[in-house]
This record gives sequence, structure tokens and C-alpha cells, in this order.
Amino acid sequence: MATTIMNRLFNISSFICQNAAQLLKNGANNAVKLDQPVRKNWTDWRMIKDNKRRKLLVQHAPDRLRMQAVKKNDILPAEIIEIGQKMLEQLPRDSGITRVRNRCAITSRPRGIVTRWRLSRIVWRSLADYNKLSGVQRAMW
Repeated sequence: MATTIMNRLFNISSFICQNAAQLLKNGANNAVKLDQPVRKNWTDWRMIKDNKRRKLLVQHAPDRLRMQAVKKNDILPAEIIEIGQKMLEQLPRDSGITRVRNRCAITSRPRGIVTRWRLSRIVWRSLADYNKLSGVQRAMW
């Protein structure tokens, strides 16, 4: 009985994870972008830490999604829910979505980010003033 429940649960969770992986690849989640260029020089240690968290998030996202689905399921027996909670606790803390912080790609500023370009508002405006951003034009009236 327990093995059939676990098999069904695994099938459901694998279906959820496949769909989640497609959403991440299609760019539906704005916090993680998989097709970014590789970067070797960093502004400060905060950017390195944030990049590490983003990689952990992409790596552990399917497992975390499965374990959260098991944890929040009301139909399953309590033993299986406890197993799911324990497995969720074993994942690294930095693999959670709430640990990722949007930062400016140039200055590493954490606040005032223009999401489409991943730049802070200050850098974005200075680049927009000199026509360095495509699709941006200063307002004139």
C-alpha cells in the first residue's frame, strides 16, 4: 500500500518538476535566468554569493518542488509527510527562491533594480542618457 502511494507520488512530482523546468527554461521565473553568459570578474563578494545561490536554486529546484508538494499534501499519511519534511530539511538553505536577491549587474546595488536589464536605476539612467540601451529613449515633450 505504501509503495503504491510512493510510486504515484513520484509520478506526480516528476510531472510537476518537468513543467517547472520548462517554466525556468522559458524565462517565466524572473529570479533565475539560465542562459546568462559566464562571468569571471565580480564587483564584490555579494555578487559571488548571489551567483552561488542562483546555481544552487537551479540545481535543487526539482527536488525542492517535490518535497514541498509532499509536505503540503493533506491526503498522504503522516509518515510520508514527515519523510518529505526531513528530505526538505536536508537540502541546502541557499537553494530556496527567497535567498536569491536581484542585484545590479554592474555595481551590485541590491535596491532599485530595473528588472528587464538587471541594472540599478542609477546605472540604467546614465546608460539611457547616452543611448547605450536598446529600446530606451528619453522622454521629450
